[in-house]
Amino acid sequence: MSAFAYAVSDTAVIAKRNLLRIPRQPDLWVSFTIQPIMFVLLFVYVFGGAIQTPGYDYVDFLIPGIVIQTMSFGGFVTAIGLSDDLRKGLIDRFRSLPMARSAVLGGRTLADVATNAISIAVMVGVGLIVGFAFSSSPIEVIGGFALCILFGYAFSWIFAFVALSTNSAEGAQALGFMLIFPLTFASSAFVPPESMPAAVQAFAEANPFSTVVDALRALWVDGPAGNDVWAAVAWCIGLIVVFASLAVYRYRRAVSS
Repeated sequence: MSAFAYAVSDTAVIAKRNLLRIPRQPDLWVSFTIQPIMFVLLFVYVFGGAIQTPGYDYVDFLIPGIVIQTMSFGGFVTAIGLSDDLRKGLIDRFRSLPMARSAVLGGRTLADVATNAISIAVMVGVGLIVGFAFSSSPIEVIGGFALCILFGYAFSWIFAFVALSTNSAEGAQALGFMLIFPLTFASSAFVPPESMPAAVQAFAEANPFSTVVDALRALWVDGPAGNDVWAAVAWCIGLIVVFASLAVYRYRRAVSS
């Protein structure tokens, strides 16, 4: 086997290991099953009647936004897992094994792809129950699912960097929430930016969350696309490149110290 094939094999083993942890930690299921369902039901039945979304039923406006929010939250599983592994010394054990160094971070983020896929299925299923409907072609719908996975993968690398830059899982969670909440709520995810004060509207329109959410609406409910789809893909790839590089740098410093 080539070195690349070994790295791929090691990455798959680490990803499998991270997925096998989940049944032993039932609280992790909350973050990508129960929590998304609660968000959907609360926004649809509590806030939906008070929010005006011209051109959309609120549930059709909401589901793309709340799916993208959930993809960003999926990175918390990476942050918690990496923080625990560092604290317990498991990363040092991995270093002593004849395995590719890239497998630890690669396997961790690859496992998130599986859990994010589960989250998407749960949320879309609940959305269909409460009235959401796709109104675009099957190819566009599939493209929307692919965009969700790509965005979630980008945030897995962001949270890998956050975990490697903090001293505990609690610190990683706190920092992550401080970053995620302003970005998700000051965007087009839950309300039209036109309803916001001028300064917040300007921020929301420049927010990459808004770009990705608007792209998903274009792919799923025939919203106006413009350049949002290509811009969203570019944002995702850019975030992966930047934060994967930063996470690898922090990982090398963490394991060498």
